[in-house]
Amino acid sequence: MAAPTLGRRCGRVAGLWGGPRRAPLPLPLRRRAHEQPRRARGAGGLLAAQCERGLFQEVFPAQSAEEQLPGLLEPGRPPLTAYCGFDPTADSLHVGHLLAVMALLHFQRAGHNVIAVVGGATARLGDPSGRERAREPLPAERVRAHARGLRAGLGRLFENHRELFWAAGGGRLGQAALLDNARWLGRQPLLGFLGGAGGRLRMGTLLSRQSCQARLRSPEGMSLAEFLYPALQAYDFLHLHRHHGCRIQLGGADQMGNIMSGYELVTKMTGTDVFGITVPLITSTTGDKLGKTAGNAVWLNRDKTSPFELYQFFVRQHDNIVEKYLKLFTFIPLEEIDHIMEMHAKEPEKWGPQKRLAAEVTKLVHGREGLESAKRYQKITDGGVSINGIRVTDPETVLILGQHILKNGVSLLRIGKKNYYVIKWLQL
Repeated sequence: MAAPTLGRRCGRVAGLWGGPRRAPLPLPLRRRAHEQPRRARGAGGLLAAQCERGLFQEVFPAQSAEEQLPGLLEPGRPPLTAYCGFDPTADSLHVGHLLAVMALLHFQRAGHNVIAVVGGATARLGDPSGRERAREPLPAERVRAHARGLRAGLGRLFENHRELFWAAGGGRLGQAALLDNARWLGRQPLLGFLGGAGGRLRMGTLLSRQSCQARLRSPEGMSLAEFLYPALQAYDFLHLHRHHGCRIQLGGADQMGNIMSGYELVTKMTGTDVFGITVPLITSTTGDKLGKTAGNAVWLNRDKTSPFELYQFFVRQHDNIVEKYLKLFTFIPLEEIDHIMEMHAKEPEKWGPQKRLAAEVTKLVHGREGLESAKRYQKITDGGVSINGIRVTDPETVLILGQHILKNGVSLLRIGKKNYYVIKWLQL
């Protein structure tokens, strides 16, 4: 089998828009997204729609993806199964994970089945991708506790999506499963693994990966455990293909090397064509990847980042990024996003796109109650709350007797311009 080429950017893969490689794209699809007529927006199926939103960044391998994936994903065809892995290096997901979850949800919304795999085994080794030095090893019990936290967080996201974002009668919502790779990797004998999967993966290919090359040139070098990480992730793909019919692996843009290893192992051992799709990495304003390692994680667990803080992270996004984030982090149709941005151009002082973005993400992560609690705080931080005529802008303000609370134990609370409440404090 000839070595596959690296996956191509979605916008350049003609097959994702339908038609053979040699056929030119229809004129509406050759235009830039903002130049497309409204009737053409989102046309062409799941891959085309998500490439247009910017969620699907690269597909692999390019040629077979062009030739096969659009047909396999057509409405009315049997559902495919896609998976994405999440290593429990912490006890909570963060915003950096959210685009991979969105990719799974879009597959599910298109009627396909999805699997979220918590890496209870692979987290013991640590993924070397994009890292300058090895991760600190995690004790087995801590990994298990972290894995429980990730499973709970993923379960909430799938449940909130089903309850709040999937209308009744909207068609078939694909099945979603949560698995832990400790279930199969933890029982895999070393010699059996090396003699089976290990015999099909080539050293030269693994050594050629950019992440491997960078670590081998570093002063610290690379441990055998880290070197074998791509092989274990590749085995995840093989196991899920054999036992769940999985044919698509999703991951962040920094996971392409690991996805390529999975493709190589599955195709060599089964002869089946499988595919990889990457999603963009979310970075800070300084270009750093958002996450625990960089120390800038915005967590999806309310005990680590409150619904209000999550809401504030998105409501503070600048104008030059908010349209992109509306396409990536929400299910709002592209035509509606166009309208939101048109209204923002007329009334920028209302921060309409930012507030809609923050509301949609907070509702997905924390549910309707979480969004309501975040908005209750927003009354405060916008300066719309006063106590006894004293404006309060800090939700953590300590109420002072004689100022916020009169000596008779009464406070006059004003919310907005017209809502007044008299509060009687029973115990001071």
